[in-house]
Formats: sequence, C-alpha cells, structure tokens
Amino acid sequence: MRLLLCLAEHAGEVVSIDDLLNQVWPEVTVTPDSVYQAVASLRRLLGDDPKQPTYIATAPRLGYRMVATVSPWTDQWPDQSIAATDSSASDSEHPATTDAPTSGPRLRAGFTWAAGAALCLALVVAFLFHSKVANNNRSASAAIAPQPQKSIAVLPFLDLTEEMNQEPFADGMTEELIDKLSKIPGLRVPAPTSSFYFKGKQVPIADIAKTLGVAYVLDGSVRKSGARLRVAARLIRADSGYVVWSETYDRPLDDILMVQDDIAGEVTKALRASIEAGPDHLPSRQFP
Repeated sequence: MRLLLCLAEHAGEVVSIDDLLNQVWPEVTVTPDSVYQAVASLRRLLGDDPKQPTYIATAPRLGYRMVATVSPWTDQWPDQSIAATDSSASDSEHPATTDAPTSGPRLRAGFTWAAGAALCLALVVAFLFHSKVANNNRSASAAIAPQPQKSIAVLPFLDLTEEMNQEPFADGMTEELIDKLSKIPGLRVPAPTSSFYFKGKQVPIADIAKTLGVAYVLDGSVRKSGARLRVAARLIRADSGYVVWSETYDRPLDDILMVQDDIAGEVTKALRASIEAGPDHLPSRQFP
C-alpha cells in the first residue's frame, strides 16, 4: 500500500528504485528485490498486465511510473438537482426522445463515480487483506509445529525481467535446485509438484512451510540486463520469517543449461554448509 501511494503521489512521473526504497522502506535495510516483488504483487492484485499496463509501467533502467489517472477522492453523489433540471429542459424540448438525451450523461456520470468507488474499494480490500495475511503469518509462525531442521522447500523463482519472457528459465532454475538439494544426504526436499502448487499464489511463508513440512524455504528471482542474467536466491526460516542467507549470481546468457547447473551448484554448496551448521550458526540478516 505504501508503494502504491508513493507512485500515486507522483502519478505520471518516473520514480527511481532508489527513491522508492527511501520513501517506501525508510530506515529499513532492504535490496531492490523488495521493490521488484512489491510491484509484481501490486500488478497481480490490480490485474495489471506489465506488457500493456493500465496502472504501473516500467521505465527500463530508470524505475516505475503510475500511468493510471489519479485524482482526489470525493464521497459526494452526482448533483441530482442539476440532473433534474437537465431532464426537465430535455423533456420540454424533445418530448418524443426524452430518455435518449437525458439518460446518457447521467449514466456516464454514474459509471464514472462507480468505477472510482470500485477502484478505491478494491485498494482498501487489498490493504486489509495483506494486513490480515501479515497477522495470520505472525500467528502461524508462533503456533507452527517444529519441523525437521534439515528440510527445505524450493519455491518457483519469479521472472522479474522487463520483457517477462524468462519464465521457462526461472522454472528450470527451480527444478535444478530441487534436484541438487535432494541429493544431499539427510536433507528433506519436497518434489517439484508440491513446490509448483504455490506458483503465483499469495500464501504466507509460514503456511507454505507448514503444508510442506519444512523448516526452511528457498525462493528467488531472475532479472536480465542485455545479455546477462542475474539470479537472486534467499533462504528463509519458516518459524521467524527472516531471510538468513541471500546471494546474487550474474552470468552471461550464452548457455542456459550451463548457467542453471552452475548457479544451482553454488547455491547448494552454500546452503548445505549453512543448514548443516544449524540455526544457531546461521548468519541472520533480519530481513522480514
């Protein structure tokens, strides 16, 4: 909601990633990934297509811009006295076609008001929904049953590229990580079918971990700049919701299979050492 308000306050202007981080996450240490994921969530909630946006447009290498029309909210109904006056005048001048000239403008005014009210209602509902989800997440985190410490679920990686055309690579990255992590002796890893069930769903991490019976959740994203890919990976403890390990990997986009294998190998090596060390030795970065 804070991100949406920030973009709305600067409607029509390009707001840089740095400005968004400073205004939406003041005095909190987060990475640009927080902006990308928040924008992706807003687009899903608003039903916005990033390729043909009606709300939030991406300015390549610059930031984001609110392209929807933004105006002050009013709770006044359309002036009925004016409508009645217009109706009387139309009745006297065009008695045979009363409905046609008078109903059109009033319907348009009504639909405009209704559309604005529906949009505001949708945004309020979205805000309340996320507040409830956050509360449920905290409650679930407190009540979640202890899970085996050596267990991890890999969630489908997000495609955050400007063209939104790297989903096959992101899905392949997810499957490659599941395959490599499942080969670590003693580490429990849910199958791809279970992990991909949560693709595109807004479900709290604690609920996902409880459903899959794991203590850790690994998620990430894929971005692209020119002929290079950047893959970000994050390890999250289910009982606290904090990111305890994160890393980014930049690779040239020349051999997709090699890139997937290379990055999956590095992530697996890092996670193996972290998880085997136990929760008391994990370098918690306290990123909610």
